[in-house]
Amino acid sequence: MGCDFSEGFVDYIERRGSARDFGESERHSRKRRCPAMMLMAKWMVSAKKADFNGIAAKFQIDPVIARIIRNRDVVGDEAIEKFLHGTMADLYDPALLKDADKAAEILCKKTRERKKIRVIGDYDIDGVCSSYILAACLEKCGADVSVVIPHRIRDGYGLNEKLIEEAGEDGVDTILTCDNGIAAFSQIAFAKELGMTVIVTDHHEVPYEVREDESRREILPPADAVVDPKQSGCPYPYKGICGAVTAYKLMELYLEKMAGEGGLPAGEKETLLQELLAFAGFATVGDVMELTDENRILVRYGLRQIEQSANPGLRALLTVNELTEKRLTGYHVGFILGPCLNATGRLDTAARALAMFRTDEQAEAVTIAGELKALNDSRKEMTLLGTAQAMEQIENTSLKEDKVLVVFLPDCHESLAGIIAGRIRERYHKPVFVLTRAEEGVKGSGRSIEAYHMYDKMSECKELYTKYGGHKMAAGVSMPEENVEPFRAFLNAHSGLSGEDLVEIIHIDVPMPMSYVTPELVRQLSLLEPFGNGNPKPVFAQKNVRVCRGRILGKNRNVGKYRVADESGREYDMMYFGDLEQWHAFLSAHFGQEETDRLYAGGSAAIVINVIYYPDINVYRGTESLQMVMQDYSA
Repeated sequence: MGCDFSEGFVDYIERRGSARDFGESERHSRKRRCPAMMLMAKWMVSAKKADFNGIAAKFQIDPVIARIIRNRDVVGDEAIEKFLHGTMADLYDPALLKDADKAAEILCKKTRERKKIRVIGDYDIDGVCSSYILAACLEKCGADVSVVIPHRIRDGYGLNEKLIEEAGEDGVDTILTCDNGIAAFSQIAFAKELGMTVIVTDHHEVPYEVREDESRREILPPADAVVDPKQSGCPYPYKGICGAVTAYKLMELYLEKMAGEGGLPAGEKETLLQELLAFAGFATVGDVMELTDENRILVRYGLRQIEQSANPGLRALLTVNELTEKRLTGYHVGFILGPCLNATGRLDTAARALAMFRTDEQAEAVTIAGELKALNDSRKEMTLLGTAQAMEQIENTSLKEDKVLVVFLPDCHESLAGIIAGRIRERYHKPVFVLTRAEEGVKGSGRSIEAYHMYDKMSECKELYTKYGGHKMAAGVSMPEENVEPFRAFLNAHSGLSGEDLVEIIHIDVPMPMSYVTPELVRQLSLLEPFGNGNPKPVFAQKNVRVCRGRILGKNRNVGKYRVADESGREYDMMYFGDLEQWHAFLSAHFGQEETDRLYAGGSAAIVINVIYYPDINVYRGTESLQMVMQDYSA
């Protein structure tokens, strides 16, 4: 049955070519997300071709799984094997990172000579985790090392002259950056003037200038070694690693060299690297890196290491979030654990998060973890308020006509600008900058969409800023307040965005009847984990689904549970965790309020919709049952 059906839906897809709409007569859009603007979303079937049955037979997987793997652009037996079953042996050689070997040699020399080394990180998840990785390895080998995490508001991002002056006053010989430094040309030049050795480890884009012939010239900082996979001439085959993984790779080389000089025994070195894999994986998810290539492997192993970590700080963070007995996924790190680390960097100091990881005292770790969770709860409330203020401004002004949204919230906590920008982007599917008043002028953060390279577009009017940086999908900026309107005007005049670019597209992996779903298929879907940026949880679609009965669950009455039926009359359980208010408005608009009420009162026969879903297994009192989770809907 499986093979026959899989051939059927493969034919269905191949008749429609590559990435076609969900059929000309099957095109589904609906008004969604923001009632005032009535944005439309388009459903698209990913229709990349391959011998799905052949792949399925070779790797002993369902053809649906083979189809999803092809949708992720994983092609060829070697790549598929690595995607499904990659191990630590498949990770790339750290020596391929340009200057990594040189940096490791310098650190070995400084360790032997007992020179003071100062790690300077960043105040987010990646910065905290990379700082911890560097400090843990250097300390294990006897280095004289200290760590400084810049204060978000007092210091700002990355290196500044004040931090360098303080290092000089403390007798620091060597500055080792992590998750920052690639854009700190003048600051590193200042450190060199003071006679310091500087090693940069980073993963951000290298600043550049455009020559008269429109070619780009990289502007690398004058450090003794620069380890950043994105610099030109770096042969490292995968450029998508985060700052913590860059630091982890450097420490692999450092520990290896130190082992040859009477450092850690091989067994202790391997144990340390295995423990630190938890932090490399944590940062990869927390910094929203693409979960492709070696990042998939790092996160897969890293998640298991977090579960069994002996680190008191990690254990405490799991405890206060009630995750000690759960099998962790990328969701837990990205949406529960990670935000606790980011919250302390936003509202207090990220040095608290680092102290939590570095303490040997369980009681202290639990205290800090509780404080971090409380800060994150406060941050959530502040974010809701700021998002509501931003939406009110957009809806009640001419901003709603802009293709690039620039929202000025003078009283918003500057650390929340990026989160609010992300929420606004989700609602309007436009590039968004949220700016707020700071100690000196205006500061803010931007979040982008696929069609808009935020850093490149910002670079076209860099004379408006006092400081800026970022990449394609996110950026940070500082400017005088009087430049806010010129900034908004320039970005919109030169956005290059078409109307099509601003239409949200939901990619469907397979148009698959719910009747095809089995517990075994759901279990095989776990082979595709970890899910996240670059490897989204697969979704499926079915037309003409009748919503028969429903009820509202949860202590906040924010979850819908429904009994639905396909065209043959077979029934299924379906959950919906989305916006119930919007869902009910949709039902009322298309089927009437009376029919919507009837759905919950006893049952309806008139509500027939098209559904994007993913299948899951619900376990209740030891009994397993299939359920579908609705991701989107249309009439």
